Amino acid sequence: MKLRHALLPLCLLAALPSLATARGFDVRDMVKLDRVSAPLLTANGAQVVFTKRVVDADLKASSSLWIRDLRTRDLAPPRQFSPEGWNVNSAALSADGQSVYFLSARNGTQQLYVMPLSGGTPRQLTDFPVDVASYRVSPQDDRVLFSADVYQDCGSDLACTSKRLEAGKTRKTSGELFDGIFVRHWDTWADGRRNTLFVAPLPAAGAAAVQGASAISATLAGDAPSKPFGGNDDYAWSPDGKSVVASIRVAGKQEPWSTNFDLYRLDAAGKKAPVNLTASNPAWDTGPVFSADGKTLFYRAMKRPGFEADRLGLMALDLASGKAREIAPQWDRSADGITLSADGQTLYTTAQDMGEHPLFAVNIANGEPTRLVGEGSISAFDIAGDTLTFTRNSLKSGDQVFTSSTTAGAPLRAITPSAGEMLEGVDFGDFEQFSFKGWNDETVHGYVLKPHNYQEGKQYPVAFLIHGGPQGSFGNGWSYRWNPQTYAGQGYAVVMIDFHGSTGYGQAFTDAISQHWGDRPLEDLQKGWAAAQQQYPFLDGDKACALGASYGGYMVNWIAGNWNEPWKCLVNHNGVFDTRSMGAVTEELWFTEWEFGGTVAANPDGYEAFNPARHIHKWKVPTLVVAGQNDFRVPLDQSLSTFHTLQRQGIESQLLYFPDENHWVLKPHNSVQWHDTVNGWLKKHIGQ
Repeated sequence: MKLRHALLPLCLLAALPSLATARGFDVRDMVKLDRVSAPLLTANGAQVVFTKRVVDADLKASSSLWIRDLRTRDLAPPRQFSPEGWNVNSAALSADGQSVYFLSARNGTQQLYVMPLSGGTPRQLTDFPVDVASYRVSPQDDRVLFSADVYQDCGSDLACTSKRLEAGKTRKTSGELFDGIFVRHWDTWADGRRNTLFVAPLPAAGAAAVQGASAISATLAGDAPSKPFGGNDDYAWSPDGKSVVASIRVAGKQEPWSTNFDLYRLDAAGKKAPVNLTASNPAWDTGPVFSADGKTLFYRAMKRPGFEADRLGLMALDLASGKAREIAPQWDRSADGITLSADGQTLYTTAQDMGEHPLFAVNIANGEPTRLVGEGSISAFDIAGDTLTFTRNSLKSGDQVFTSSTTAGAPLRAITPSAGEMLEGVDFGDFEQFSFKGWNDETVHGYVLKPHNYQEGKQYPVAFLIHGGPQGSFGNGWSYRWNPQTYAGQGYAVVMIDFHGSTGYGQAFTDAISQHWGDRPLEDLQKGWAAAQQQYPFLDGDKACALGASYGGYMVNWIAGNWNEPWKCLVNHNGVFDTRSMGAVTEELWFTEWEFGGTVAANPDGYEAFNPARHIHKWKVPTLVVAGQNDFRVPLDQSLSTFHTLQRQGIESQLLYFPDENHWVLKPHNSVQWHDTVNGWLKKHIGQ
């Protein structure tokens, strides 16, 4: 190679610095990358507003608002218009399109602010003694509907909650007495508070921030929005501003095993009792969106109670008659959040589809879906007239802001740079989707990534990644936790299989894993591993490690006792060790009760059928175990049981324990440590 370069003219050598300096993508690149999100279009589609997150030298994050005038081509780049030093989130445009609302905790608690799009000093609109967690401003721009985590028996007295929290800090006892199962959820112990919806007037220009609000959902013993991941897409204003519809689960002590979220109509003035609009459906109803005339409510609904991964169909409810219909019953995809077109004829939504997450336009009259933008994963979008903006990521880049039109296949205009454009001199591994015949002779798909330094004719050690969920997907998308490029950047090839149970291949494919955790997906993984090696000779099957988290960690434990031959090492992040114990100790019991066919007491055989703990006598592969103290989904005892078993049997093993992380590793410095530890484990056992 050096000899060939010596024969090149100097002008050509100057154009080839990447051959000498290019390196692979690393976790330190990942945690430092700018992240853009939540694009919004002004009403005329002339400007796009988005949020950008950056980190400082110590990886401390802050977010600001940026704007780009779309009437210019490339002469005027996006500019920051929120003030320096402000950390902002949850932007929304005013009805007149001249101002932007956002949340900030600049003055202690998180409150609502507003400022002109042209810039200036933000004006504080609310001054409550509790955080504003999420919000929607009324269509008339005169009130704010917001959620706050409060004691519901305090009613509209927000100060009551803050006083009780302060009083709790001076208690001389620490014990808590519970009489229900939902004592902890995700990463938080219950303290009696619920997310509750309030309405408050917005102060006129020059007036002091509002300090009082009226509770409108406190009479319903449920969280609005749901915990821990609900947001303002769980509720909506009616066009006339007189009422609100919110998705709320009111299940009493059955809440830990219920997925029955209903849509409640709430009086914005708080004078009328809530009305359940979807009482006839015992499964999940969510994502309300009103038609412009307020006569129709669009939303998404599941059909099977207790199944969190059921298909979410698009629904239309006639509010006068109470009759609901499914808009696209033949479309075998599960819809995400929805946006209604200005003419009321189309619903725009994203959905998992064949290893990607495209944007679709669904005709309301005939239910016909049209794929507008694919080739990757759409994470957020907004529409104004026929102008479209969205964020899209892929296996080669985090989110970028694009603009386009609502015409299928229309050209795209990048507003922000890709990861490769931000990281000069960094190479990314190329990727390709492949397919094979898996369980039941059905087609299964997967992805293979080449190492960043790939050369034709060479073989490379392999990181075999197993996704969680189990109803999930490792497809053409970017992750800040399990990112295949961090392995390709270390010189590994990567194989990922969307086994039966994965999303985006039809509901029957997703359903296939329930009560079959250890047989059907295992067969897919085995056949996929064989097919990948046959189709891609650069995979070194003798130097491979399998890695997974959550269900993927369960599968790592399962293959340790049922398919350990190919693997030189294993990595188990917060994985299930004992399915029977998992069914008794996890918090969202609807999950295990659906997946294993009932309660532990009612169907013990269902829990034992594919229990990794029954096969530990066959374990022999060196295993790295990762655990988070605050993981209440797959609690710490599962990881400790795995590690103790490995150690007691003399199997080479290590435990990476995070006292301040939950089911995920979210803190940037911890993420670096996680990747360094995992990469060190792989390097030790399969080289680099």
